[in-house]
Amino acid sequence: MISIKTEKKLRKREKMADLTLNALGKKCPMPILMTKKELKKMSPGQTLELIVDDKGALKDVPALIHKTGDIILETKDDGEQITFMIQKA
Repeated sequence: MISIKTEKKLRKREKMADLTLNALGKKCPMPILMTKKELKKMSPGQTLELIVDDKGALKDVPALIHKTGDIILETKDDGEQITFMIQKA
């Protein structure tokens, strides 16, 4: 059972993205190109939630973020889709 305090923290985390990028159905390299484009528009400290279903993103997104110097705050893979929470550095 989750405590009320923990549940509130989880809800707060879920809502922390400044921008959500839905790349479901897009195959490599589209999710990467879309992510790169959006990150260029963002200010330091802002967060981007990227939602993809291309398993290649598990390798490609961290490689992109390593290049850009931004930060992956969280990665969730539920088997059907992958969600990355990325913070602009």
